Amino acid sequence: MSAPIGRIPVRQVHPAVEGGRRPAKAVAGETFEVSATVFREGHDAVSANVVLTDPQGRPGPFTPMRELSPGSDRWGAEVTPHTPGRWTYHVEAWSDPVATWRHHARIKIPAGIDTGLVLEEGGDLHERAAAGAPKGPSRTALLGAALRLRDDSLPVQARLEAAFTAEVDAALSAYPLRELVTASEAMPLLVERERALYGSWYEFFP
Repeated sequence: MSAPIGRIPVRQVHPAVEGGRRPAKAVAGETFEVSATVFREGHDAVSANVVLTDPQGRPGPFTPMRELSPGSDRWGAEVTPHTPGRWTYHVEAWSDPVATWRHHARIKIPAGIDTGLVLEEGGDLHERAAAGAPKGPSRTALLGAALRLRDDSLPVQARLEAAFTAEVDAALSAYPLRELVTASEAMPLLVERERALYGSWYEFFP
């Protein structure tokens, strides 16, 4: 029975051997690319990430994916399993409300359309993102952006620019605000010792 399709479909996850019935193979410390087709209806932004789960069943931190070719709906990221054993990996796709807001804000603010509403919405989104970040520089950057976006004593352009600093970009990359998260099926991955790369040749040529 196939897994149900979520609000944001994730299709054609690779590598996949016989549709995931057999494990893909790697060696410990080897980096390889996981890719998938991710799309959604409408014009809101979508993002994706990869999650590696180790042989003990512990999921690692997600690795952000990038669109491999603009408009292709094909996303990819490089991951590295570090220990031998039977791993799994899956792709998560999600709605990115902050990226959607950024796109709209860059259009509406210069045109003077709904300026106050757009900036207030931006403040709310950055505050929500801050709630998902641990105490430290990332949370501080996101809360600072939220405060400046809502500060109507500042020029409009200064309020907008507060959401596009390098610090805010880094915080959102590490702790994005994710909605409508949809996960693919888990794909098996057999990770072998590094010797697997050359052991057979060593035995073949004694």
